[in-house]
Amino acid sequence: MRCARHLVIFTRQPRLGRGKRRLARDIGAVEALRFQRVTLAGLLRRLGRDPRWTTWLGITPDRSGPWPRGVATLPQGSGDLGRRMARVARGLPPGPVVIIGSDIPDIAASDIAAAFRALGPKSAVFGPATDGGYWLVGLRRLPRFIDPFAKVRWSSEHALADTLANLTDNEVAMLRTLCDVDDGEAWRLNGRREVSDAYRSV
Repeated sequence: MRCARHLVIFTRQPRLGRGKRRLARDIGAVEALRFQRVTLAGLLRRLGRDPRWTTWLGITPDRSGPWPRGVATLPQGSGDLGRRMARVARGLPPGPVVIIGSDIPDIAASDIAAAFRALGPKSAVFGPATDGGYWLVGLRRLPRFIDPFAKVRWSSEHALADTLANLTDNEVAMLRTLCDVDDGEAWRLNGRREVSDAYRSV
């Protein structure tokens, strides 16, 4: 019997003045909040009901809400991003796990399907981001869980390289490179289009 596939969307509760602070400094808190809400809604619309995997929301703060109906939530817990991702990945039922951020407007269902296909023969898969980090990490978790997140310099251009250094004895696959919208320049190139498209579709 094939194990289930798990997609986890890591997200912070969209609240004015919380999260996306670097983006808010560049475009304003209201516009940053709008981007958060629109991008998360778009991801759930494109990915959340796909029968090829089970979608979860990895949320912070842990007791926040309300969240969209029909999607189970998982508290991220405390610690840096690596500790939180490892905690969520360890706690899920058996099967490969793919974790994505909620601030990458261009993620498509085909990207997630490609990640799970890669986890057949590979131990891990990454979606590189233009800033040196990554917008997706997937782990096969068989025959055991490998934690690749130790001593990673998060929010830096070294994040992907540091993570790969923890996987030197494992086979790794790479997906296409996408933009992680963390500042005004990235928003002008990618995020603004997502918000505009959402309003045109209403």
